[in-house]
Amino acid sequence: MSMNIGFWGVGLMGAPLARRLIKAGYNVLAYSRDLAKAREVADAGRTGSATDRVEDLSACDVLFTCLALPEHVRRAVSGPTGLYGRMNRGAVHVECSTIDPALAESLAEEAARRGIAYVQATLGKTPLAAAGGEAPIFTGGDAAARKRVWPLLEVMGKPEDVSSINAACAIKLISNLVGMANLAVLAEGMRLGQRAGIAPELLLRLLADTGARGFQMETRGPWIANKDFAPRFALSLAHKDMRLGCEMARHQRVSTPVLEAARAVFAAAEAQGLGKLDCAAVSEVSPQTEEASARS
Repeated sequence: MSMNIGFWGVGLMGAPLARRLIKAGYNVLAYSRDLAKAREVADAGRTGSATDRVEDLSACDVLFTCLALPEHVRRAVSGPTGLYGRMNRGAVHVECSTIDPALAESLAEEAARRGIAYVQATLGKTPLAAAGGEAPIFTGGDAAARKRVWPLLEVMGKPEDVSSINAACAIKLISNLVGMANLAVLAEGMRLGQRAGIAPELLLRLLADTGARGFQMETRGPWIANKDFAPRFALSLAHKDMRLGCEMARHQRVSTPVLEAARAVFAAAEAQGLGKLDCAAVSEVSPQTEEASARS
């Protein structure tokens, strides 16, 4: 419990995880440029504290990053101004964001050169799952460091030891590729049902007893039916994950034409200005925008 933990990224996924550590009695320093946001997390317990000074994280024994984009992670820790240049030798960086394997491997190499251990602990599921300690955490990297931070990961969620950094990144990317492709197919099916004169609620109820049933139908089907696109998981982030996943497939010379087609639909939806809405808003993409994106 005397371990000093820094947490950079207290957004929808990071905040509930940091709170779980604080409530378990760990010393957690929450960082945000918006100090009020960091304080909201720190107020979860007496062992929480907050800062808007990134240099304060340099003294942490364990640094967690949970950021929206790969470039955010790179800027946070890498290069001449990154935290790797300020952290103590023997510290551990636990990276929880959804990033590509190539970036994760390069960060691990840079960390090692500076005497810092790197653990990739990519998060699955939703903020609600994170708050309840139910989020899967796909974990790979330095073996000794994984053992050291494992009790923290068990407080945060459900860690799965997948051994390698590459696998820890790939599992999440594959998960989101498949899930979002399913969502794109569901959106097209509901559009087809509407054209056939079937009420969306009736269509969803009847499909639930067929092979069409799945997580996206049960979770986002009603949101599509009600045009409820409050941003639980922003379409732009979903598209980012799909882009990273398709790039990974191309790098590994794996053909994924169906997933590429689904990614093009999300690209079209983002081009249409739907990026800040929930990814269920892919159902609102116009055929003209979709066709133009596919051609490009």
